[in-house]
Amino acid sequence: MARTPRAPWKKANPRKRAGKASTHLSPAEKAKAKARARRAGRRYPNLVDNMRVAADKAAKTKTSGRRRAAKSTIPRKQKRVSARKSKAKTKSTRNSSS
Repeated sequence: MARTPRAPWKKANPRKRAGKASTHLSPAEKAKAKARARRAGRRYPNLVDNMRVAADKAAKTKTSGRRRAAKSTIPRKQKRVSARKSKAKTKSTRNSSS
């Protein structure tokens, strides 16, 4: 039988266990957590709201270091269609020459 995960407020802080300092939420992130709590019908954000905002923050900083390839100006569907047309042209020229 699978064990159920413990509630986050019953777990030890993993950053403290790793010997790292805790990071604080910026005022904008605090506002996001508060808005999330309001949508859920709570007056103030709880640990789960704060954790969600912190996780979003960590995900953004993790992906911001990677370089993204420049997006092509040609839409994806149009690329497929033009690729199919070029394949059809090469097939038809091969068939007609034999």
